[in-house]
Amino acid sequence: MGPRRVGKTVLMWHAIEKLLHNGVDPRRICYISLDSPTYTDLRIDELVRHFRERQGFSDLKDCYFFLDEIQYHRNWEIHLKKLVEDYRDTRFIASGSAAAALRLKSQESGAGRFTDFYLPPLTFYEFLYLLDKEDLVATSSPEEYRQRGVRYKSNDIGRLNQEFINYLNFGGYPEVIASPAIRANPARYIRSDIIDKVLLRDLPSLYGIHDVQELNRLFTVLAYNTGNELSLESLSTGAGVAKNTIKKYLEYLEAAFLITILHRVDHNAKRFRRANFFKAYLTNPSMRCALFGPVNTDSPVMGFLTETAIVSQWMHSLFKDPLFYARWDKGGEVDMVYLRENQVDWCVEIKWSNRYINHPDELRGLLDFAKRKRVDAVGVTTIDKAGSIEYSGVPIKFIESSLYCYIVGRVSTRALGERCSGMLEDAH
Repeated sequence: MGPRRVGKTVLMWHAIEKLLHNGVDPRRICYISLDSPTYTDLRIDELVRHFRERQGFSDLKDCYFFLDEIQYHRNWEIHLKKLVEDYRDTRFIASGSAAAALRLKSQESGAGRFTDFYLPPLTFYEFLYLLDKEDLVATSSPEEYRQRGVRYKSNDIGRLNQEFINYLNFGGYPEVIASPAIRANPARYIRSDIIDKVLLRDLPSLYGIHDVQELNRLFTVLAYNTGNELSLESLSTGAGVAKNTIKKYLEYLEAAFLITILHRVDHNAKRFRRANFFKAYLTNPSMRCALFGPVNTDSPVMGFLTETAIVSQWMHSLFKDPLFYARWDKGGEVDMVYLRENQVDWCVEIKWSNRYINHPDELRGLLDFAKRKRVDAVGVTTIDKAGSIEYSGVPIKFIESSLYCYIVGRVSTRALGERCSGMLEDAH
């Protein structure tokens, strides 16, 4: 499951290539793109039966069925569940870009039979890897680690920041990176192939949404305000959509991997009974740049897009659910708070500024929260400065935003099985 154009189909092709390389009989591998009109009126079990008859098999033992864009088939989950029960020695691999249908229906009918894998947009780590620019980040030496307290360092923070800007503008999708023609106008590609097809085709067809312009207006407001605190009331006013309708649309947009939502805790890290306020982030910042224009290091929205980029790295992680932001009366706020067993593991203030390394007294909300909850792992991101200080009894680690984004993306992508303490050690 994952949004459009992140590489789900290519991943299937790689899997097929590996099967062939490992000696699997090619006749026992079946790939079907189910969004083709050819298959509209055929149930999945009928397609499987046709395959078996065509190949002349007495059974389907050790066969592999790759069913691409499965959500466009009505009642797919019922038919797939039956196939899994009937053919125990057969593997069925399905994909879909409208994750709303996949997630909700698989939970209803496939419990214990389906295993879900999520393929979000590229992390910053993957972006650099595909561009063969991993040399911009290196492992810290023991001495550097003792001084900085961070396992990674940038070999050239100026170049790393420039690649970070590129990542914000077009870095979420492999095809954009690989194609010079698309990179010449990434905004057009992202708008037409990713945003418009989900908003104007996928979600309306799956959920019977009649007013697609209403949905489009809401998404535009969310994209413009990515990283800002929102409420149902403010969204209803800004988008001109009823609050009950907004609740449904938010669920659809999050399930389709266009947005991710962080909920709020107070200054005591307590969750609110009524989630009146929340933050909605685009799952990749390049969607905002596609709608409202590219950014550079001096753009006034860099703070919000940096926060969006860092939160989006968590889409790969098994540990996203305990992630919150804190906000309370008198203007107190902390951008990211990680709770484990109702205890604060760490908290981070995300800034695109070097100011606070010399003026830590201005981090009043972060300091108040850290002291109140006795948090030892406290971080602040910067543009290109790093260091560790203790201020007002709170140890603060300053780290470059682009490097921090890389670290979270790297750990989330490569070490999904690690406990969060591993991420804490690497990132903080």
